[in-house]
Amino acid sequence: MSARVASCQCGNVRFRAAGKPILGAVCYCDDCQAAAHRLEALPGAPPILTQGGGTPYILYRKDRFACLSGGEHLKDIRLRDGAPSRRIVATCCNTAMALDFEKGHWMSVFAPRFGADAPPLQMRIQTRFKPKDATLPSDLPVYASFPPKFMAKLLRARIAMLFGA
Repeated sequence: MSARVASCQCGNVRFRAAGKPILGAVCYCDDCQAAAHRLEALPGAPPILTQGGGTPYILYRKDRFACLSGGEHLKDIRLRDGAPSRRIVATCCNTAMALDFEKGHWMSVFAPRFGADAPPLQMRIQTRFKPKDATLPSDLPVYASFPPKFMAKLLRARIAMLFGA
């Protein structure tokens, strides 16, 4: 099974993502925008938001995702107490590494963490929340919410996990 490595900007933290990703998506939801602004404001943090205000993620099954090195540098950041998702940041260089929707079976890795080895993005989701003055590139399909294709890919991944495939 092939694997990709995601790393922070200084290289101290490295994640391994094995196999084919579930999908690649740019999210424009309010939470992703708010989190990106908060994370980009950390000292020395690399940019997160793309043109138009989206956050690019590559989704992997949690059973195919692991920290290879630098775990002692990882910190969870939540937008609010009790939030169902956490952003994982490498504190060595304040690099946003991943988003974990804890009730889900996938890990959303910030696409730039894979560098030149990043899998392709496939869609733009939750675009109804994009900034009013933002113009989106026409390179990917655009969806105002979560399209059925997105949900179907997550469901297929969950079923595959249940059957150990």
